[in-house]
Amino acid sequence: MLLCDIGNTSYHFLDDTKEYKKSVHSFNPGEIKERVFYICVNPHAKNILKQYENWIDLSRHVEPTHYYKTMGVDRIFACEAIGEGIIIDAGSAITVDLVKGGIFGGGFIYPGIKAMSETYRNISPALDYSFNFELDLDKMPKNSQDAISYGYLKTLFSEVMSHNMDIFLTGGDAKKFAQIFPHATIDEMLIFKGMKKIMKKADVC
Repeated sequence: MLLCDIGNTSYHFLDDTKEYKKSVHSFNPGEIKERVFYICVNPHAKNILKQYENWIDLSRHVEPTHYYKTMGVDRIFACEAIGEGIIIDAGSAITVDLVKGGIFGGGFIYPGIKAMSETYRNISPALDYSFNFELDLDKMPKNSQDAISYGYLKTLFSEVMSHNMDIFLTGGDAKKFAQIFPHATIDEMLIFKGMKKIMKKADVC
């Protein structure tokens, strides 16, 4: 049995405890003959998978009324993985979702590092800096790099910390954001854990 989280660039597989990725541009899902339980945010890949009976879409087993209609399935399954806390998924976009008593309590979407860097760069070449994740968010900055870093990170930090809940970090830039959330738990398997919980709940193992 395989689990697969399909994004816009890759098929992310979990085979028991071994994880690996395949490119969406070159991988042929027909090569796999065993059952694959998957979630997918890539419309093109999802359409291709309809022809394979051994690829089982787990999103059909989530109660839709627990979430809003246009919410990304990856966010939904991350929320299903925990009973209480705030999830920060730091990827191309940063999503922040609150779960309380096992119930989704809302969330927001924030620009990812690359997107926000390009925004500052487009304003002025003088603002073309990498973000300083080691700055002191309790002090107003006195240089340009820290000024853009503060503007980007302080809003996110303040909103997340205001809820006084456990923080879970996942996504490609999780380790960078762990520098401003040092007590957060980094869990790259969060979505897969959510998938396993839904499979158990729906009895589709």
